[in-house]
Amino acid sequence: MDKRDYPAGIKWTRQRRDVYQVLSEAGEPLSALQIYRQLEETAGQSGYALSTVYRILAAFEEHDMLRKSSWMGEDTLLYELDRGDHTHYALCLDCRRRVPLENCPFKQIHDHLPGLPGDFVVTGHKLELYGYCKECRAKHMDDGQI
Repeated sequence: MDKRDYPAGIKWTRQRRDVYQVLSEAGEPLSALQIYRQLEETAGQSGYALSTVYRILAAFEEHDMLRKSSWMGEDTLLYELDRGDHTHYALCLDCRRRVPLENCPFKQIHDHLPGLPGDFVVTGHKLELYGYCKECRAKHMDDGQI
C-alpha cells in the first residue's frame, strides 16, 4: 500500500498501515477478530493483540475512515473503509454472504419520503436487506422452510 492512499491527519504507523491494508483489500466488511486473524496469518506480522486492532479501528472511526454494520440481532460490528461511495448489501441469512446492491434505492427520494416532516433534513441513511441467496433459497424450499 502506498502512503498516498492513507488519509491525512492520522499518524502513519506500521500497525495502522497493516490494518488499513487488510480493510482496503477486503471484499466485504470484516469484524475486528477477522482483521486480527488476517494479520496473524500474514507472513512476518507479529506484535498484534486483538485490543490493538480495536484501538486502531477506534482511531480510524474518529477520523471518519470507516463504515460500521452488523448482522441483524448480533452485537459483532463489521468494519469497512469509507471510500466515499455509497454501498448497501443484501445479506443471506443462511450462508451469511453479503452481496452489494448495484444502486441505492433511496438516493433520489430520501428527501421526499412520505411522512417525513417538512423541516427534517436527511443527511444519510443505511439499508441492509435480509433474505436468502439463490442457492440457500433452493435448499430451504426443498426443506419446506420458505
